[in-house]
Amino acid sequence: MKTICLIASALLAGALVSGVALAPAQAKTMKECAAEWDKMKAAKQTGGMKYRDFSKQCMAGTAAVPSAPTAAPATAAPAPAATPAPATTTAKPATGASGRQAMIARERACGAEWKADKAAGKIQAGMKWPQYWSDCDKRKKAQGM
Repeated sequence: MKTICLIASALLAGALVSGVALAPAQAKTMKECAAEWDKMKAAKQTGGMKYRDFSKQCMAGTAAVPSAPTAAPATAAPAPAATPAPATTTAKPATGASGRQAMIARERACGAEWKADKAAGKIQAGMKWPQYWSDCDKRKKAQGM
């Protein structure tokens, strides 16, 4: 019985040691992957791939350099020149900053209404601020605030 346990543990230890010895040789470090990405990006060989996806593949050892790097930039060049990209960038600031300011204005207006309604006794029994805020916010958005 002891002999079988010793043989099994020796085989298991041998498998673990050989697996650990192979892993560092196959995997790349983050620095190596970043350097490879920089080289590919400078040569315009990324093929539209994002860095995050590339780094995952690279560190797993499955990243492949596009086989036809000269064809990809020629077809990719007209795509960035399209008009949808600028339209997206102009829409973001309009919804980001002013959207937040509008929300703050609605919250302040609803807060003032909450205080006035609470002082007048118009708040339903058991209603808390989050419920009131939700209803008031919907109402203010419908009014265009």
